[in-house]
Amino acid sequence: MKKLFIIAVVIVAAVLGLALTQPDSFTVTRTATIKAPPEKIIGYLNDFHQWTAWSPWEKLDPNMKRTFEGPVSGQGAVYGWSGNDEVGQGRMEITENTPPSKVGIKLDFIKPFKSTNQTTFTLQPQGDSTLVTWTMNGPAEFITKLMGVFVSMDKMIGKDFEKGLSQLKAVAEK
Repeated sequence: MKKLFIIAVVIVAAVLGLALTQPDSFTVTRTATIKAPPEKIIGYLNDFHQWTAWSPWEKLDPNMKRTFEGPVSGQGAVYGWSGNDEVGQGRMEITENTPPSKVGIKLDFIKPFKSTNQTTFTLQPQGDSTLVTWTMNGPAEFITKLMGVFVSMDKMIGKDFEKGLSQLKAVAEK
């Protein structure tokens, strides 16, 4: 019994030690080429009312409560949500809007845990298509570092970004 306790303490100490060695910030980036002009695509990004058409999180909770504040689109537009455990609670505000090439968003998560991150969408024309890059970065608090011992933020969120970009591609190419 004493050996099991010592082994458990060593394992917990090792995991906590590894968590402390994780980076102090994270960045997740995904890109997609969409066969549509940036002027069309940006309308889905800088108007939160349009996010229901493509966001990977919108359909996770059919009863999710949404609020909109400020202008309908562009800088100062605010989108709040509150839902089940899969979507949690949070708020987004467009802090930068440079049509048709960039949208910057301050992303505040309230539940399941508080954090503030920056999200940026950049659009680069490429012939008859647009390269869309979705990036999120932010500080890695201890809980993020602890989770990072087992799975990186890139692995946790990257698949959602890929799904969202795929859905954005589908709606923008119609």
